[in-house]
Amino acid sequence: MSVVIVGGNERMECKYKDICKKHGCKAKVFTKMRGNFSDQIGSPDLIILFTGTVSHKMAGCAIQAAGRSSARVARCHSSSSAALEDVLKQHAAGC
Repeated sequence: MSVVIVGGNERMECKYKDICKKHGCKAKVFTKMRGNFSDQIGSPDLIILFTGTVSHKMAGCAIQAAGRSSARVARCHSSSSAALEDVLKQHAAGC
């Protein structure tokens, strides 16, 4: 299962990827908005939005990409590793 994480803390990028790997998921992490952000998202199975640390513009691009690729969107206010674990347990049980 492929996961895209939008938002979060820059210093936690490696930790986010390790947690996803532990759950059997392949992850891309975007903590900052880049010029071709919507093209880099691709077509994941799940998009996780850390709403506390993401800009409105970046969240909008991610939601549009989810609509194009029929990806599920999980919103989480906290960007902690425990919050990511909880989201993956709920949405990626079949990884």
